[in-house]
Amino acid sequence: MIPFYPIFDPTYILVIVGLLISMAASAYVKSTFNRYDEVKTKNNVTGTQAAQYILKKENIHDVGVQQIAGDLTDNYNSRDKMLSLSQSTGQSTSVAAIGVAAHECGHAVQDDKNYIPLKIRAAIVPVANIGSTAAFPLILLGVLFSWNQTLINVGIFAFSFALLFQLVTLPVEFNASRRAIKILSEGNLLTAEEVPMAKKVLFAAALTYVAAALATFLQLLRLIILFGGNNRRN
Repeated sequence: MIPFYPIFDPTYILVIVGLLISMAASAYVKSTFNRYDEVKTKNNVTGTQAAQYILKKENIHDVGVQQIAGDLTDNYNSRDKMLSLSQSTGQSTSVAAIGVAAHECGHAVQDDKNYIPLKIRAAIVPVANIGSTAAFPLILLGVLFSWNQTLINVGIFAFSFALLFQLVTLPVEFNASRRAIKILSEGNLLTAEEVPMAKKVLFAAALTYVAAALATFLQLLRLIILFGGNNRRN
C-alpha cells in the first residue's frame, strides 16, 4: 500500500524557514548593492576596466572579460577562462560595481594559484547536479515500490551532494572576497573611504551563499525526517 502523507505535514516548516532565509539574504544583497551603486568612485573607472586592471596587475593574461545580460549575474568560469560581468557591473563606475568585479577577479586569482577548494568545487559540480536531479525521483520510486528503503536512502545520499557543493562554495566565495578587498585596499581603484563600502557589498553577497547552504541543509533534514531510517508508513 502506498503511504499517504497529509498535504500540510509539519516538516513543511523547514522548507518555509529555508525559503525565508534565502529571500532575506537576497533582499539584503540587493538593497546593499543598490545603496552603494549610487556612490560613484572618485577614480571614475568602470567594472570592466577594474577587472582588466586587476588581471593585468596579477599577471593573469589568459582570462577574458566580457559583458553579459542580467542583474548581478557576474561570474567566473575556470573552464573557459572567462570573467563575465553583468551590464549593471561592467558599465558602472560605482563602488558596488568595482567591488563585484574585484570579487570575480578573486576567483580568477584562485584559479591561477591553484586554490584547492576551487578545484574541489569544480570537481563536485557534475556529481552535485546529477545528485540533486536524481534524488527526488529515486525517493519517489522507493516509496512507490513498497517503501524500498535502499532506493530511498540512495536518493537522500544523492541529494546530500548538493549540500556538499554548498559547503565547499563557502570558503571559495569568502576567500575571493578577501582577495578582492586586499587588492582594492592598495588604493589604485578605490580610495580609503570607498573600500569599507565595497566590503559591505561583498559581505552581503557572501550571506546569500550562507543562506543557500542553510536552505539546502534544511531540505536534506526534511528528507531524512520523512523518509530516512525506519520511517516506513503502512
